Amino acid sequence: VQLQASGGGSVKVGGSLRLSCSVSGSTGTINLMGWHRQAPGKQRELVAVITNAGTTNYPDSVSGRFITSRDSAKNTAYLQMNSLEPEDTAVYYCRALVDFEGFWGRGTLVTVSS
Repeated sequence: VQLQASGGGSVKVGGSLRLSCSVSGSTGTINLMGWHRQAPGKQRELVAVITNAGTTNYPDSVSGRFITSRDSAKNTAYLQMNSLEPEDTAVYYCRALVDFEGFWGRGTLVTVSS
């Protein structure tokens, strides 16, 4: 199973970015997909998750600004990030649970500058 994330980059405060994560190499069931991030010197944290039923969950730090969605036909999840703040600067990782086994994608860097 491989996860390919894309869409990172640099943006000004208040700007938006959309990340994508595609799952390939598996015929199993994708139970859920999630997005995590790790800022320099900090632990990795969950920022969004979406189940195969479409249920989403976010921590308070991004709720109302980040929206995750999923195209099941393409085995792809998206993370729309709005009203970005310098504190959102981090490497963002996607994760998928396939047949209840977890897989990580490579990170993509998001930099928010003032």
